[in-house]
Amino acid sequence: MNLKDLRIVFMGTPEFAVASLDALVQAGCNIVGVITAPDKPAGRGMKLTESAVKKYAVEKGLHLLQPEKLKNPEFLEELKALKADLQIVVAFRMLPVVVWDMPPLGTINLHGSLLPQYRGAAPINWAIINGEAFTGVTTFKLQHQIDTGNILLQEKIEIGEDETAGELHDRMKEIGAQLLVKTVEGFASGTLKEQPQDALMLDGAVEFKHAPKIFTETCVIDWNNSVAAIHNLIRGLSPYPGALTKLNEKVLKIYGSGKENVAPTHSVGSVVTDHKTFLKFAAVDGYVFVLDLQLEGKKRMKVEDFLRGYRM
Repeated sequence: MNLKDLRIVFMGTPEFAVASLDALVQAGCNIVGVITAPDKPAGRGMKLTESAVKKYAVEKGLHLLQPEKLKNPEFLEELKALKADLQIVVAFRMLPVVVWDMPPLGTINLHGSLLPQYRGAAPINWAIINGEAFTGVTTFKLQHQIDTGNILLQEKIEIGEDETAGELHDRMKEIGAQLLVKTVEGFASGTLKEQPQDALMLDGAVEFKHAPKIFTETCVIDWNNSVAAIHNLIRGLSPYPGALTKLNEKVLKIYGSGKENVAPTHSVGSVVTDHKTFLKFAAVDGYVFVLDLQLEGKKRMKVEDFLRGYRM
């Protein structure tokens, strides 16, 4: 089958998904429909806001659907009428079986890890929080249980020692987009080989880690941990939702940090500063420098700017 003969429906919402949709369009794929979230009120004026995928689809003149409910009979009829051979899901909501099982070639998803590692909602964050040296992207077929379908293609990605989740996210969306194009080309040529994840999980020597949703309690820094663990938590939660601690009884979000591995001379959790250029917290095996922060009620800023206008 020729690549342009493959009828594709794309489903996605945020900017991360736009990179994949654009890569498919640039590769000459036949995108017969784009499914994204309905416009939602946002901001102080509660103005209706369009998703990043919608803005792109409108700009490119792609056929767009914005269903409130994916089981709505009218939507299902519209989706069926598109006669897709293949559906692609990138950063979208959970699909009911009636949707993902509709096209003859099935529905594929792009996931931000090397499955079966880091199944779940926050694979980028957890890979960094756990101090991994590398992660990757995976294309796989959807099935009943989340992130468990047969693997199609994977690409490994190194994680920088100080790289944040936001920085990795931006690199991953481009790498993942190209992997998705290769996957679609494989479908068109009939060269793809599916690999069941169960076969990869038989080796008991490998510890499989999960990537559950990030909650507020996940974000709270425990200064009794090592400098390395705290630094990983901070960069794994940057820029969103941000690692949390307290400064003078106010909530402090830390987005950027540095490590000082020396024997601490202050008690764990103590704040040390020269009031001009640095602010650091004592951990069990050294100090964590705060480089980028936001104090409750204030805007986000670099530590030098913060110290100019704040007194302990």
